[in-house]
Amino acid sequence: MSYIAKPSEIERKWWILDCEGKTLGRLCTEAAMILRGKKKPTYTPFLDTGDYVIVINSDKIQVTGKKGTDKIYKHHSGYPGGLKELSFNEMMAKDSTQVIRHAVKDMMPKGPLGRQMYKKLKVYADANHKHEAQKPEVWNF
Repeated sequence: MSYIAKPSEIERKWWILDCEGKTLGRLCTEAAMILRGKKKPTYTPFLDTGDYVIVINSDKIQVTGKKGTDKIYKHHSGYPGGLKELSFNEMMAKDSTQVIRHAVKDMMPKGPLGRQMYKKLKVYADANHKHEAQKPEVWNF
């Protein structure tokens, strides 16, 4: 018989991930794993056993190759001719936190459980964040 965590037994910690010198995909997969709780021995697929993640310095995230110009973010307004396209570099100039949020959201499970897990992600463009009271620890990877 496998171990199944009970909602009352779940302990949540706060972790800080620093984007400085990191690649977008590598950082976001690590964040998604922590949010889901897959790095914990109490992982249960149908429960939110994950921890909170604070991502800082999103302005300093990097991509490899020609992704700066070739990676396209698309959004449609719902109206005819309403397709908006932004390259990675344009998106970084507009709002670098959205790049991280978009990548992590696509890595989360689809449905109510994934949306609940995704809410534990906090992204900041610089090193300042407002979660000192939670005593977050630095996650090294």
